[in-house]
Amino acid sequence: MTVDLARAVVRQLKEAADPERGRHNEGYHPTAMRILGVPVPKTRKILAPLARGLRGESPEKVLDVARSLLDTRVHEARQVAFELVGRRPDVIRGLDASAVEALGEGNDNWGSVDCFAVYVAGPSWRDGKVTDGDVRRWADSDDPWWRRTALVCTVPLNMSSRGGTGDGPRTVAVCELLAVDRHPMVVKALSWALRALVPVEAGVVEAFLARHGEDLAPLVRREVGNKLRTGVKNPRGRG
Repeated sequence: MTVDLARAVVRQLKEAADPERGRHNEGYHPTAMRILGVPVPKTRKILAPLARGLRGESPEKVLDVARSLLDTRVHEARQVAFELVGRRPDVIRGLDASAVEALGEGNDNWGSVDCFAVYVAGPSWRDGKVTDGDVRRWADSDDPWWRRTALVCTVPLNMSSRGGTGDGPRTVAVCELLAVDRHPMVVKALSWALRALVPVEAGVVEAFLARHGEDLAPLVRREVGNKLRTGVKNPRGRG
């Protein structure tokens, strides 16, 4: 049944797909997965009835559906899987580090990593199902996608819209481990992690920038400095 649900989701995604967008996204976030080209709002419209239909089902059933979606190797189905898990706190409570890592296996692009970290891995860490040691291990990985995961996991600690209340010590601990990493996807994630902390602990971020100075990538210094001064990472584009 879970395989049938996953196949039905993929059919809906295909119907909502924009092939031109798919071709564009293949360059925007290259991946070994199949990219259909479905905008996020349409993906969430497909997710909504699936989540409603599973509302009374057990956490194990929801996880089985998520795993079947991941097995399709369709990029947008992976997003549906991660957001489906993230909508169920009871599913998050039942995870441990090995289960979280199994869900994240195969992430090979920033879109999948960020969705996974924001909806699954980050909340699991915030809620004590993943330990600080687990996140440090991801930060020490040879795989840049797991290093990015470690950084993006800090976002749900600090963004109120993600359930965070602010956690400077744990955020900075991860950022310290990757402060001099120059992989482009890790650099961008470091900027995001620090910028997400600014509204709750700006002084901690200022101290981090002062402590590392020129050792930080120019993008991090520029975007985080802009966030501290203006409230946005790019004042010209207001982004």
